Amino acid sequence: MSRIQLLPDILASQVAAGEVVERPASVVKELVENSLDAGASSVEVLIRRGGISLIRVSDDGSGMDRDDALLSLERHATSKIRHVEDLAAIATLGFRGEALPSIASVSRFRLTTREAGAVAGTEILVQGGRIETVRDGGEAPGTQIEVRSLFYNLPARRKFLRTENTESRNVEHQLHLQAVGHPRVAFVLVRDERVVFQLPATESLRSRLRDLYGAALVERLLEVAPGKQPRAQIGLSGWIGGAGVSRQTRAQQLVFVNGRAIESPVLTAALREGYHTALMKGQFAVTFLFLQLDPAAVDVNVHPAKREVRFRDPSAVREAVVEAIRRTLESGRADWQQQFRAPAGGTTSVSSVVGVSAANTVSALFPQLAPEVDRATVSAGENTQFGRDSARPSRSANPERSQGEESYEPSGELATAPKSQDFQIIGVLNKLYVLMENTNGLVLVDQHAAHERVLFEELRRRMEEKGVPSQRLLLAQTFDLPPRDAEWVERNVGTLQKMGIGIEPFGAHTFKVDSLPTFLPATDAAGFLREVIDSLRTVSSSSSALRLGEDMIAKTVCRHAVKANDPLRYLEVEKLIRDLLECELPYCCPHGRPTMIQISHLELEKKFGRKV
Repeated sequence: MSRIQLLPDILASQVAAGEVVERPASVVKELVENSLDAGASSVEVLIRRGGISLIRVSDDGSGMDRDDALLSLERHATSKIRHVEDLAAIATLGFRGEALPSIASVSRFRLTTREAGAVAGTEILVQGGRIETVRDGGEAPGTQIEVRSLFYNLPARRKFLRTENTESRNVEHQLHLQAVGHPRVAFVLVRDERVVFQLPATESLRSRLRDLYGAALVERLLEVAPGKQPRAQIGLSGWIGGAGVSRQTRAQQLVFVNGRAIESPVLTAALREGYHTALMKGQFAVTFLFLQLDPAAVDVNVHPAKREVRFRDPSAVREAVVEAIRRTLESGRADWQQQFRAPAGGTTSVSSVVGVSAANTVSALFPQLAPEVDRATVSAGENTQFGRDSARPSRSANPERSQGEESYEPSGELATAPKSQDFQIIGVLNKLYVLMENTNGLVLVDQHAAHERVLFEELRRRMEEKGVPSQRLLLAQTFDLPPRDAEWVERNVGTLQKMGIGIEPFGAHTFKVDSLPTFLPATDAAGFLREVIDSLRTVSSSSSALRLGEDMIAKTVCRHAVKANDPLRYLEVEKLIRDLLECELPYCCPHGRPTMIQISHLELEKKFGRKV
């Protein structure tokens, strides 16, 4: 007797349902996607007991006639694709024709549909995959699907469901994704006869985000700045959190490709790269990012639930996202400069008062990167102390300062500040936070974080221009790599050498290292290089060649920036703020902490009970 047999159709459908229907949220996802593909302008979802007892999805889409309604319950019956070539350019959310028969095979299923202008619609009742009733229906134009007693005939699957509250939250999250991805469609969610949310159709994604997440979050988002992508036709739009706007999970890190909410390691790495030094470690950016690209350039047929996709040119996609994030974060710099701009002029020259600028500080830290003038100064014996005072605005070099003066005194020097300035420096709180007044209210500046950012960008710029200082190893080391890693190193030898790593091929899959960067101590060169390879694989080609050393640079400037309890004079504070606003990313220090905080007049009035 043959041991291999064909499975019955119902059993085959239930097996297939295990890939498509994981939980009630999966049912909602598939049904809502069908509604959106049908051109619905309004979708209503009702659930009971977390969707285990009942799921009802109603839409005002195109509807179906009786023949199409019956055919939609057959496996691999779909209106989305016709030919093999269509799989290479899928432009709809659904396309496999598996959702409805899979759902119907594990539930008590009811479908009612009616085309616009039709006299009567169609109602179909299905019990565990078997069609029981087909009759005329009188529902409104569109389609309504009821799914009752999910997994009633698969107790093994049913017992793996979570609590009703957990399943309800999963359904709500899934509907949030669809609502964000399609703001022009109205959505309603009803849970156990209670309206959870009712979202009207809107032309603006910002309005949809405000309805879902509140005005407080939306006010802290930045619209993705437009830009051209040289390597591929990739459109990027949406809203992302500014520097410091983050969460401890990826729950609000939403990315859509051609309107489909997806998860992709490529995009996850690109977001992390784009926010480099703008977020603290362990934090995740808040993003509502939309990518539009040729359907032929993305493969959505790689995951049963269509959550993951593959890109034809992942490098181009990564570069586009990284560049868009950086461009957007930097786009707000002009507003910051306008809002916190230091006085355009004054009675005393800042350069004549401040002894050591960021450039001089870098010269003291790394003399080999200093300009010729700085080298001469250092060789003459000036600024030779490698320490705390050499890396902060110097007060000993100030000829106008008396020997015993050590504290910040606003009364005397603030009088010399021009009256036309946009903000006024009030004083320093706790010898750390600079207090300023501008047209919007009160501004607090962390002098340590601000000086860190200034020194960090100055040191990185010097190294990019002059190269990374390196030191030769006493004994060159050789090491072997797997074929894929060896091929990557061969393609990126130039980048590694620019980073101060002396490396060259030394046989098949073997490399020799004879020098390393001076600020990256490593006793095991081979192990260090393996870490380099793993770290740089996710870095975009447009990133700084010093990316590997930026952590060490950040630690270096942290040790030598001005600290708490370091008193600064007015002109020193003014120069620090000017330098900060000229940075590429002035909003935060290299570790992701904010440098400035604005407290508006409205917030102050609420604190004092003047406004509610």
